[in-house]
Amino acid sequence: MSIKEIYSIEQISKQYETGEMPVLVRCSDRNDYICKYMRTPSSAHKLVCELIGAYMIKNWSISSPQMNLVRIKREHWNSLQGSKYISQSPAVGYMKLSSVFDITHTTYAFVKKSKETLVQLLKIALFDFWMSNEDRTYNNANLLYDLKTDEFVSIDYGGIFNTSSFNYPMSLLTQTDSILYSEVFKQYKEVYENEVIMRCALGLKEYYIDALDGCKGVVKLILKTIPVEWCIDDKIVSNKISQILDSEWVEKVWDNYIQCLKDNLYE
Repeated sequence: MSIKEIYSIEQISKQYETGEMPVLVRCSDRNDYICKYMRTPSSAHKLVCELIGAYMIKNWSISSPQMNLVRIKREHWNSLQGSKYISQSPAVGYMKLSSVFDITHTTYAFVKKSKETLVQLLKIALFDFWMSNEDRTYNNANLLYDLKTDEFVSIDYGGIFNTSSFNYPMSLLTQTDSILYSEVFKQYKEVYENEVIMRCALGLKEYYIDALDGCKGVVKLILKTIPVEWCIDDKIVSNKISQILDSEWVEKVWDNYIQCLKDNLYE
C-alpha cells in the first residue's frame, strides 16, 4: 500500500454531521476524499490511529478505501460558513467510493448472506480484536457494503488502541464490544448453523498469523509517513505497535476472539 500526500483543488463541498466532522473535498488526483483533520491538538493521536489502521488493514487483505494524506488549502475552507476548524496540517483522507452503502440497522438486510461475506465479517472482527478497535460495535458498524463486489468495506480506525490510548497497556475487547454482537452478524446466525460459523472462524488461524507477519514489514513505513505537523513522538507510536505484535498479545487476542464468538453464538 502506498500512501501519498495530495492537496485540495476545489472548495470543500460538504461537512458530515458525525463526531469528527469530516469534510468532502476534490483533490489533486481528481478523486473526492472524506477527510479527518486536526480539530484540536489531541486529534493528532486519532489521526495516527487512522494512519496505522489503514496500513495494517491492507496486509489483512480486507477491503478498505484508499487513504492518502490531504493538504486542504486555506482558501478551500471558505465554503464552510462560520467554521472554526481550519487546519493547515495534513488531514487523513479516504477516497469516496461509489456503489457502496453504510451498514445500519435499516440496511444490513440488503447484504448478501454468502459464505464469502461471512468470512469477510469474521476477518474484520478478528482485526478489531487484534487492534482493540472500540469504535465498531453493535450500534455503530463503521462498515460499508459494496454492491458491485459483494464485499464489506472497512472504514474508520480512530478507535483502535482502546480509542487511541497511547499511554496505557492494551486491553482486550469484551463479548459485546465488537461487530460480533451486531445485528448484521446476527443475520448470519439465522442462515448458518453455529458449528459452520465456528469452523469458518477457526479456519482463520493461519490467515491471522500470516497477516501479522505482513504487518511487521510496514512499521518503519508507518513511522516515516507520520507528518511532522502532528507533533507525535515516534517512540510512543513504535511502542504501541510493538504491543500488538507481541506474541503473548497475539495469542491472547486469538483465544479471546474465539471465546467471544462462542459466547455470542451460544448465548
